[in-house]
Amino acid sequence: MEIKLNGQEYEAYPGESILDLCRREKVPLPTLCYHQAFGGQGVCRMCMVEVAEPGQKEARLVAACTYPLNTSVEINTESERIKRIRKTIIMLLARRANDHPLLEKLADDYGAPRLSEIIVQPPDCILCGLCVHACEEMGKSAIWSMFRGIDKRIATPYDEASEDCIGCAACARICPTQAISYSEKGSVRTIWNKDFALAACMRCGKYYATQEELLYLQEHGDYGQENLCESCRKKTLAINMKNFT
Repeated sequence: MEIKLNGQEYEAYPGESILDLCRREKVPLPTLCYHQAFGGQGVCRMCMVEVAEPGQKEARLVAACTYPLNTSVEINTESERIKRIRKTIIMLLARRANDHPLLEKLADDYGAPRLSEIIVQPPDCILCGLCVHACEEMGKSAIWSMFRGIDKRIATPYDEASEDCIGCAACARICPTQAISYSEKGSVRTIWNKDFALAACMRCGKYYATQEELLYLQEHGDYGQENLCESCRKKTLAINMKNFT
């Protein structure tokens, strides 16, 4: 299927998103709420592009991460209208993550003016939703969006330790602005106002996952049965593969 992207012809696969096409063809397209493990969310709107479908009089705006390509269209990822939209989005988000390198770079790239900082919780949170999505994908819903408007934030119920949280820290690791903090002291990980005992790798002795996380994974599959950290799992797998061949 032929697609015209920024004036150039490309071959697209039916059903793939515009963002998938851009990434495959090395066409720059900024995103903040996208992760390849989850697919498109269309939350941050940074990947907005103009799409002109056959028979349309003028192009319309769509989120590239959620728009499936099922027919030949013309796409513009850097029109003046798109640049103005991204400039406004960055200007507003930068208020929530003042001085963060990611937002600073985007602000410089699109010439977004700096506005006064607003205090948000967690600090630097841009409400991209990736942390909530990661928690849901783990089979839990320990955190979610609370309140509305300028008071909207990510939190546990009543800001207390959640019974559903297994301390996996997937939310913190996936956050694009490192807004979710956690600490590890010895064999204890603290996140979302809750302490978790960490299990030690049977091979190298490194603390690598919470007891709750391993129990959950063992109940829902084979992962974690060998009690090895990710590095030792890869080494063991490589040795087994070598012996097998």
